[in-house]
Amino acid sequence: MASAKLRNQALKAEALTARLAALDLPEGGFTAAARADALQRLTAMGLPGRRDEYWRWTNPTGLNAPEAPKAALFNPKDEPANFDTFERVRLVFVDGVFNEDLSDDLINAGVEISRLAEADAADIHWAQSLYGKLEADGQKPVDRPYAALNTAAAKDGLLIRVTGQAAKPVHIDYLHEDDGSDVMLHHVVKLEEGSEITLLESGPAGARFNIVTEVDVAKGAKFHHLRIQGRSQERLANTHIFTRVAEEGLFKSFTMTSNGQLTRNECVIDMVGDDAVAHVAGAALGDGHKGPFHHDDTVFITHGALRGESRQVFKKVLKNGAHGIFQGKILVKEGAQKTDGYQISQSLLLDEDSQFLAKPELEIYADDVACSHGSTTGAIDETALFYLRSRGVPKAVAVNLLVLSFVADAVEEIEDEALREDVLSRLEGWLARHRS
Repeated sequence: MASAKLRNQALKAEALTARLAALDLPEGGFTAAARADALQRLTAMGLPGRRDEYWRWTNPTGLNAPEAPKAALFNPKDEPANFDTFERVRLVFVDGVFNEDLSDDLINAGVEISRLAEADAADIHWAQSLYGKLEADGQKPVDRPYAALNTAAAKDGLLIRVTGQAAKPVHIDYLHEDDGSDVMLHHVVKLEEGSEITLLESGPAGARFNIVTEVDVAKGAKFHHLRIQGRSQERLANTHIFTRVAEEGLFKSFTMTSNGQLTRNECVIDMVGDDAVAHVAGAALGDGHKGPFHHDDTVFITHGALRGESRQVFKKVLKNGAHGIFQGKILVKEGAQKTDGYQISQSLLLDEDSQFLAKPELEIYADDVACSHGSTTGAIDETALFYLRSRGVPKAVAVNLLVLSFVADAVEEIEDEALREDVLSRLEGWLARHRS
């Protein structure tokens, strides 16, 4: 047993050595101390292996490889562009490199925006106290090596300070033009007391990408996040969101994922203030017909104050051998009375070849709480399908209607009605393109 553990540690260390050898680590700047700390922590962890508890259902081999596996480029004609009908500040990264010509000016009333690549040359910056801080805090009790790798190695990203009511949503658009691009970006978002912003993300980003976003929500501030992942079948994606929510703060995040060979989205939320609210939700649509589809949502929410409210709502629709994973935990610390924690993960399997694995967890050290979790896996309701078909609805259309009904609870977590309708139209479009 001990020898097997030592072999596993040696393999993880070897994988990390090879991964780091392929990187040109940045030096200097206000992030230098945080990067050094992250590299030290990463060295102690090593890169993940299949024996690690939180990686036993997701194979990290492609993420560990020194070079990114090739991924065919997406044809923009295959899907409508993201958020083009909305007034927003669009900021574009092409294969991880900021493209000023395609981007709007970094100007938005109520918001200060700068680039990590430029700001890091300064000795002092407001992000100095945050860069890598929430990521480091989020490493306990579960190691998250790719997040530490990102903090140590990412050279660019956006630093967003919200001082009031943002005049427009900020849209980070990730474009993919190099079939071997290996993207690493690190964003820091700081919301001052009483401020509010909507952050939009979309696009395939690269053949392989690792994106970390740290979000600090001050007292009474509101952060809304909507992310659309798709538009590329062969990409490998690994993302982390680390957030800290203060008193009466609000954090809401929704992710729609379609396509992608492997996607792992991790969200780590620390609710440190009384009456804080955190909702994280997602809808994943996977079709293994054109290649592997593996989608992993891993969520860890900590309640550390009074009257906190959290919701985790995740729905996955899988067909043609697609795989879905959900690992979600609610931790209620001692003294976090009146906590309201809710967690649901459900999958709809459209054939017998697909698979959904779930690991819901509650860990509670307070006695006056209302916490619940549930997970289900099922097929299309034959009674409902018969009802629709008996009224003249073609089978393929009826199945799509039932799928939309299934994911509705997750989509309802999007607060803005126009954005919610936009996501529903994209879900409908994907279903139409993937009819049997």
